[in-house]
Amino acid sequence: MNRKVRELQYFFYSQNFYDGIRTTIAALLPSLLFSQLGHFETGISISLGAISVSLADSPGPVRHKRNAMLLSIGLCTFMALAIGFARMHVVTLGLAILVFSFLCSMLLVYGMRASFIGLAGLLILVMTMDRPLTPEQVFLYSGLVMVGGVWYMLLSLLSNRFMPYRPTQQALGECVREVAKFLRLKAAFYHSQTDLEDDYRQLISQQILVSDKMDAQRELMFKSRQLMKESTDTGRTLLMTFVDMVDLYEQITAIHYDYASIREKYGHTGLLPEFARLIELLADELDNIGFAIQANLPHRNTQDLNSRLDELKAGIDAMAEREDKTSHLVLKKIFVNIRSIAQRLTVIRSYFDLDKEELRKRSREIEFSLFVSHQTIDPKMFLNNLTFESSVFRFSFRVALVALFAYTLTKLFPYGQHSYWVLLTVIFLLKPAFSLTKQRNKERVIGTVVGGALGLLVLYLVQDTRLQFAFLLVFMTGFYSVQRINYMLSVILMTPFMLILFSFLGGGGMTIVQERIVDTVVGCAIAFAATYFVFPNWESKQVGRLLKNVVQANLGYLQVLAQRLAGKEITEVQYKLARKEVYVNSANLSAAFQRMTDEPRSKQLHRQEIFQFVVLNHILSSYIATIFSSRRNRAPEVYPTAFFKILRRAEFSLSEALQTLDITSKASESTVHLPEPEVPEPAELSSDELLLKEQLEFIKKVSTDIAKISAVLQGEKVPQS
Repeated sequence: MNRKVRELQYFFYSQNFYDGIRTTIAALLPSLLFSQLGHFETGISISLGAISVSLADSPGPVRHKRNAMLLSIGLCTFMALAIGFARMHVVTLGLAILVFSFLCSMLLVYGMRASFIGLAGLLILVMTMDRPLTPEQVFLYSGLVMVGGVWYMLLSLLSNRFMPYRPTQQALGECVREVAKFLRLKAAFYHSQTDLEDDYRQLISQQILVSDKMDAQRELMFKSRQLMKESTDTGRTLLMTFVDMVDLYEQITAIHYDYASIREKYGHTGLLPEFARLIELLADELDNIGFAIQANLPHRNTQDLNSRLDELKAGIDAMAEREDKTSHLVLKKIFVNIRSIAQRLTVIRSYFDLDKEELRKRSREIEFSLFVSHQTIDPKMFLNNLTFESSVFRFSFRVALVALFAYTLTKLFPYGQHSYWVLLTVIFLLKPAFSLTKQRNKERVIGTVVGGALGLLVLYLVQDTRLQFAFLLVFMTGFYSVQRINYMLSVILMTPFMLILFSFLGGGGMTIVQERIVDTVVGCAIAFAATYFVFPNWESKQVGRLLKNVVQANLGYLQVLAQRLAGKEITEVQYKLARKEVYVNSANLSAAFQRMTDEPRSKQLHRQEIFQFVVLNHILSSYIATIFSSRRNRAPEVYPTAFFKILRRAEFSLSEALQTLDITSKASESTVHLPEPEVPEPAELSSDELLLKEQLEFIKKVSTDIAKISAVLQGEKVPQS
């Protein structure tokens, strides 16, 4: 199937589209109903409350969403009341903007969901500051905002009550889809014409998305009562699918070898393109499974994978007969891994066809609470961040100062009837990271110009008000559906929706478009300049902690591998926790590096070295996963002492890197113990042992390179090897 068509299908069955429809209904119904009753302003106030609270209704467990919406209702009601009175004097309103902008932005210390609550409060602040309210009307207005928030919350909770598993299905489908994209990128490494550095860049970028989706899925799944407490058949199916999908992701990661060497050694055989095509077929099949889960449709297997696997195996065997029999060992290992992925896809598909009894037999008990993060709402966390050492504090202080500046500017140089658009633009554009603010500035300006042209086109070509209202519905639903996933498109859709709305209110036309473009450009210029000059957060100065965390995670992963090779029993939870730490910390570092590449060149300290560091750590974790995946289900074996000496040198290099990156770290005693009595290395190693030794030697080399780059990053002299 055409991938663009599949992208559209994913979108229309996604949580974002469902949320967009719900928000449109919640925002539109009160205004339509009260306009029919002759109280349009009342309806607008209720709709504003609903829109504000919808910001806090981000995907996650129902309990978290409910609590966030309740807090958002309380904050929005208070903000409507406070700003309603503060706006009666220019000085008190300026002070209110300064204080509340800071406090609402500081909620970021409690996580992204809390930051959306703060953003809801700031939206009410901006939309209230220009309302001509008498003291008596302020109480009514704040009450209507509260009613709108309650109306939205009830609509959201009811939709979850009637379709309790849909959010989990939609999130799981998106998660599987991102893993499929990751697998598809792995195929590029087997095409000789691609640049390996570009391949790694794309792979690391995709790793960030996979990690984000997995974290969101863990929180949604492991904290949902329907899935974890009731143990329904649907819940079991989704849970088992997710657990297997994480294991599948590890197997995909484990398709990792020295690709430069593989291309040089096997490029002439013609087998590498066959590997690439087979991996792409597996990615297509995984993508089909993801869509079936998300759309809640039966899955149809459209790929004949077995015949392709047989053809590839025959090609490898034929090459082995023609050439040295040991030269094809790496290809056989890759083939076995690919076959394991195909088998796991078959297992995942089978979950949706099993009867209830068989499903219960296959269920596995895992301590899921260890795999999710827990956000503590502690006032001490807020107070401890009231220092310029905190990036959240610097960001919040920047928002407060810039919001006050934007407000003062519009008072000194008023332009048009909607000068609050400047403040609204500033508040929604300012982000902690320079790169995101820069990107959104560009997208906001382009989106406003394109959306303005589109809106004028609709208003001038479509004279029928019923058709205009139909366009308003389309633009409005589209805006609320894509606001979390595509900022430029959301602005393009929001602008004509606002123009049509103003046209219904008696305004609109070229004047309002000009005003909106001018206010947007002014707001973007203020936000961009502030991010550069007002307490900036440059990623190169923040990345040190992330570098240390990645090395620490890989060191722990390596130590778990050493224990497994030493014949010790490694529990599934112990192994998966080590693996999760590597995935999460690697994704965090990769995301920080991507943000750094969008910053000014003068601020990108050690850009190339950090990229090499990211790639080396990805290679290291992939090699560890490769060894693990081939030995997890085997009985313990006794390996020669020389193997563990290699592991100890790798461990020493990572410990050295850790101490270099964090001078407060102390050298810990090695956890890689040599076998007693010493196991001599046989005169001739088996092919499997030979490959293992080569892999361990490569792990040692990569670990040494990580230690060297860590020294360069800290400005130390690197000893020549």
